[in-house]
Amino acid sequence: MLSDCTPVATLPTADVARARKFYEETLGLSPLREDFAGITYKCGEGRVFLYQSEYAGTNRATALTFPVDEDRFDAEVDALRAKGVTFQTFEYEGMEWKDDVMISEGMKAVWFTDPDGNILNLGTGEL
Repeated sequence: MLSDCTPVATLPTADVARARKFYEETLGLSPLREDFAGITYKCGEGRVFLYQSEYAGTNRATALTFPVDEDRFDAEVDALRAKGVTFQTFEYEGMEWKDDVMISEGMKAVWFTDPDGNILNLGTGEL
């Protein structure tokens, strides 16, 4: 049924122009399409859709994950830091942190927010 569909991450924003600047200039995404409903970005085999909503930033859990290979992880983290992105840490059993990077059982990950407070993740390992 749905198992052959490629999901689209759908993220609300209170300010489309501000979100656009973050997703394009900070994360390096290029718009695939823009219309009255919002902006769609292509990311690998998936897509990210940003749309105007009064509920932007109300989700307190990870909304979007960017999976990367282990050999790219450090460079991606350094690039985000160079663009002013700060990473979040939190307590969760089995997670160890070093310089705001979570290291656990062969995985590395960081969490950060977009301008609306949507929680984004960059990580290695299989999802």
